[in-house]
Amino acid sequence: MKIHDRNWMQIEKYLEHDDRIVLPVGSTEQHGYLSLGTDAILAGRVAAEAAEPLGVPVLPTLPFGMAPYFTEYPGSMSLRMSTYIEVIRDLLDVIAGQGFRRIAIINGHGGNAPVTGLIREWTSQPREPRVEVLFHSWYNAPKTAVAASKFSDIQLHGAWVENFAWTRVEGAEIPEGSIPPLPREVTAGLSRTEMRQFAPDGSHGGDYGRSDADMQQVWDAGVLEVRDLIENGWINR
Repeated sequence: MKIHDRNWMQIEKYLEHDDRIVLPVGSTEQHGYLSLGTDAILAGRVAAEAAEPLGVPVLPTLPFGMAPYFTEYPGSMSLRMSTYIEVIRDLLDVIAGQGFRRIAIINGHGGNAPVTGLIREWTSQPREPRVEVLFHSWYNAPKTAVAASKFSDIQLHGAWVENFAWTRVEGAEIPEGSIPPLPREVTAGLSRTEMRQFAPDGSHGGDYGRSDADMQQVWDAGVLEVRDLIENGWINR
């Protein structure tokens, strides 16, 4: 259930019998011909679909992350690492303070991964009762990656692996075919201006798209993997 579809009294009632909650986090950044909100859209949707049968509340998706290398593309946003860490810390403090003891952060953007250091630090602080925090990047989790690999091992930014019906935008005609992939070891070291030079349309290479039927298989794997995490990924159940 989405938090925005409930009032505070209903959530307080929920806490009488369950202490799980889901926080999706994403980014607002260029994704080639796809929506600037791709990472946030996918994180929020996979979290909501995964949590719905379990009755676990899902917070609104945090739409901004760390993406300094994409800020040469208009519309792309980025927070400083110090800012992002404090935002996550504040949210964890509030969530735990309200009585939630199992927090699943469902991540849709690779640039957010460094925040796992903060999560490790935060969960190491003595709290009674204990609070567990899971950080799960849904798009490259094991079972989802296996499902995507049935179609192509080239799974890069702004290309087919993020091209779902719900990340396409009106008025944007996505090219057919593919372009040569940019090696990750190259893109990892590029400045914001170099990134735009190496990836002029924003895609990092490979196929631009695959059939909706293929993409549904990848999506279903992602939803099931997130659901299993929310249901069974805790030390204290």
